[in-house]
Amino acid sequence: MAVAKKNKGAKGTKVERRWSMDKVRNFGIMAHIDAGKTTTTERILYYTGRIHRMGEVHEGASATDWMEQEKERGITITSASITTEWNNHRLCLIDTPGHVDFTAEVERSLRVLDGAVALFCAVGGVEPQSETVWRQADKYGVPRLAYINKMDRVGADFYRAVKMIEERFGSHPIPLQIPMGQGELFNGLIDLIKMKAVWYNEESLGTNWEEGEIPNDLKNEAHKWRENLLESISDYDDTLMEMFLDGEEIPEMQLRTAIRKATIDNQIVPIFCGSSYKNKGVQRLLDAIVYYLPSPADLGQINAQHPGKDEEIVLSQSEDEHLGALAFKIATDPFVGKLTYIRIYTGKLDAGQSVLNVRTGKKERVGRILEMFANKREEREVAVSGDIVALVGMKDIRTGDTLCDVKHPMLFESLVFPKPVITRAIEPKTKADQDQLFTALQKLAEEDPTFVIAYDDDTGQTHISGMGELHLEIIFDRLIREFNVHANMGNPQVAYKEGIGKLAKGEGKFIRQSGGRGQYGHCLIDVEPLPRGEGYVFEDKIVGGTIPREYINSVKEGIHDAMGSGVIAGYPIDDVRVALYDGSYHDVDSSEMAFRIAGSMAFKDAAKKADPFLSEPIMKLEVTTPEEYVGDVMGNLNGRRAQIAGIIPRSDAQVITANVPLSEMFGYATELRSMTQGRALFSMEFKHYERLPANLQEEVIKKIRGF
Repeated sequence: MAVAKKNKGAKGTKVERRWSMDKVRNFGIMAHIDAGKTTTTERILYYTGRIHRMGEVHEGASATDWMEQEKERGITITSASITTEWNNHRLCLIDTPGHVDFTAEVERSLRVLDGAVALFCAVGGVEPQSETVWRQADKYGVPRLAYINKMDRVGADFYRAVKMIEERFGSHPIPLQIPMGQGELFNGLIDLIKMKAVWYNEESLGTNWEEGEIPNDLKNEAHKWRENLLESISDYDDTLMEMFLDGEEIPEMQLRTAIRKATIDNQIVPIFCGSSYKNKGVQRLLDAIVYYLPSPADLGQINAQHPGKDEEIVLSQSEDEHLGALAFKIATDPFVGKLTYIRIYTGKLDAGQSVLNVRTGKKERVGRILEMFANKREEREVAVSGDIVALVGMKDIRTGDTLCDVKHPMLFESLVFPKPVITRAIEPKTKADQDQLFTALQKLAEEDPTFVIAYDDDTGQTHISGMGELHLEIIFDRLIREFNVHANMGNPQVAYKEGIGKLAKGEGKFIRQSGGRGQYGHCLIDVEPLPRGEGYVFEDKIVGGTIPREYINSVKEGIHDAMGSGVIAGYPIDDVRVALYDGSYHDVDSSEMAFRIAGSMAFKDAAKKADPFLSEPIMKLEVTTPEEYVGDVMGNLNGRRAQIAGIIPRSDAQVITANVPLSEMFGYATELRSMTQGRALFSMEFKHYERLPANLQEEVIKKIRGF
């Protein structure tokens, strides 16, 4: 019988143990929602001695889901960074969210991690968000292992999940374990490296297990997959290939070394299996992380740019180099204030040291260095190359900033985040909430690069944008709980505009006599529509001095004032040419103000006769969807008055381009995810204004007037 060793966690307030870089593993756990990431993380923390009681997600008691919203909903919202130990290796683990609304957390984590564990549900296999996080890992070239979880569930199928990984990702998955039984019959696994069967003792919460001979009914299956393993790995190791072809016994460590090299080179994806909830397979996964995922030393050199010069700097990931670190996350901690999470790539950093923020060009002093355990922390005096730590005391810093030695500036490639896809209007409930609301929104936007605040001059509304309805719901919830700010949230108003359809004449006469000096201004104008985007053009056609020169500009300004509020529904009027051709004045009573008012009156008069209409904003839309959903997506877009511009085929998807009214796009993000099982993505940007159909114009006018 074997017993898993539980490492002792650090007890003091200072963590000073130093690790050689080859003993460090920085990795993340990524998956579709509900594949078991947080449950697996809890087991990792338990077996490595970081916690002494496993909390369950469904009970709201897991160590990494510490936010109130995470406990209530049973989902991960923010990535949690945890440092622990296993078999004399230092593990820095980031548990990332699975919900697509929080994809920025996965994006920034993968940017700074050296490896990843991709979790798959044995029943669902490759699910929609699995594809998204896999593509993100491909983008950063992150080596990964795959862990097929929930082998105890009814309908679990290990071999189907392996096949899906191969087909969906075009990768080369190689099982290093196969399950003994599936679903209710799952009782252990077969280690294809050692060619041993492993049974777990459930009463010991998986801490104890037994290794033994492979059961007779599984020997053929085990030998088949062992052959598959040796044949696949021998492609990446000539010595191993010769031994395999000669039928020689291959030493365990030589096989592990070959697997490690192929994994780090992103040539293969080693596959493991288990049931984290039933405490089976997690220790073997920990061993695999140590055996096969890279250390910072394995990744060798790192490239940076010289700020202000088109010059590349090549550095080795060593503490002997000058300091170079990337800030990948900003968080607000109720006890210590703003936390800046950094990955140190080169050099070392001491508490109290001054560093250069390359973006601002300013020096900042590092107050304290913290090693994080979800929302708990342990203080360190120094951090070195390969470390992921949090800093206290940084003032002007953003996600993606490079921190470096003051005398040796360098710039790492920053992070690029997806653009928000959903927008809501937000307003404070009371005047007292107004200033607090803006401050709170600014803090939340600092933390989350996919949360964007904008002020719409046309409607006077504050808009907040995010990655989905759940994303904005969580933001709204945090405003109330963390900042004690109360607000109302709803759909943003559509910024309509007004236009004119034909040439028309207008007259404005402003006469006021109230004793003493009066007011007199009189003008005659022509208005006509201009092509889209031409704006406001004013022409002075006065001859013979019917309006003196000094009043012409006042008429022009009065017309411009009137264009700010149209004659149909009060929206701005655009794309109009106005010609001032006649008028009259009074030697005593005429003034600039009188002619300004007359110009405004003349424009209103002409606009009413010029076939006025409403224009709506049209958005340029791009939807990237798997081929099987193209029909559904296009049908839905047609129902939203979209004009399909074209379909561009790609190797893995189809890109539909269309022009669609903004007013029809509320709720689209949620509906698109629903009809494509979350596998489609879209982006949208403003294109132009277009005349609103007459029947819809009446509806809009009635809504504005409250009928």
